[in-house]
Amino acid sequence: MPDIPVQTAAGAEPMAVPKTSGLGNLARHARYVLAGNPVTAFSFALFVFLVLCAAVGPSLVPYDPLASNSMATLKPPSAANWFGTDQLGRDIFSRVVVATRLDMGIAIFSVALVFAVGGLAGVAAGFFGGWTDRIVGRLADTIMAFPLFVLAMGVVAALGNTVTNIVLATAVVNFPLYARLARAEAAIRKDAGYVQAARLTGNGELRVLLTTILPNILPIMAVQMSLTMGYAILNAAGLSFIGLGVRPPTPEWGIMVAEGASFIVSGEWWVALFPGLALMLAVFCFNLLGDGLRDIVDPQRRT
Repeated sequence: MPDIPVQTAAGAEPMAVPKTSGLGNLARHARYVLAGNPVTAFSFALFVFLVLCAAVGPSLVPYDPLASNSMATLKPPSAANWFGTDQLGRDIFSRVVVATRLDMGIAIFSVALVFAVGGLAGVAAGFFGGWTDRIVGRLADTIMAFPLFVLAMGVVAALGNTVTNIVLATAVVNFPLYARLARAEAAIRKDAGYVQAARLTGNGELRVLLTTILPNILPIMAVQMSLTMGYAILNAAGLSFIGLGVRPPTPEWGIMVAEGASFIVSGEWWVALFPGLALMLAVFCFNLLGDGLRDIVDPQRRT
């Protein structure tokens, strides 16, 4: 990496100062934020743990999550079965770990889809205005006219309760959040000085939108994406709880809570408790993660 010469006193040799890349500055700032905020550091550590569970957990679990054992039904937590067994004798710990991949996958793909569609539509509406703004605004108003969970139920019921349709339904109900947020941020920034400077250098409107406006609204969008991932997991679990989500016997947190709810009264509390705790920790993680992402990626917070 080339060095930058620094002017020194007359007759002295110039001293070379190594360049620092933007990525290096961002990493340094991230370490500063994590070191100064234990809650943010905990949320990132929990996120890494969930990602590891989703990535390698299914290959490390001690039991087959689909294998039933009629001789070991509704066994409480023990050394052999850390989270106990369910009504079919399946190991709850193995099912909770394996379900992490499915629930995290639904959250990630639904958020990526709604960001690509809703975020870009909102940015275009705020930047160009006119008929683009009217179309995006009316579409968002139409979706908001329905109770969002009821709308998700309708989409899944109409298209079928598959994982793909759950992702699509979650993206549809979150479209107004991304479209309105991106529209407001783009409308504020479209006449800013740096945007005018980008136009004066000969950039077209589309290039200004993608290279100048969009990168500057990513910090607030990153916070929204983190919060929406928690909602996506809750939405998938809620659909599964009422029978419109992932079909049994596929391990999924909402299905496991629904199956264990009827056993709480009779004393088998572990059947619903541990999947519910996993669901709570995932949503809690993404809610905390949003503030940490904002502190890291927002250039106004770097000093």
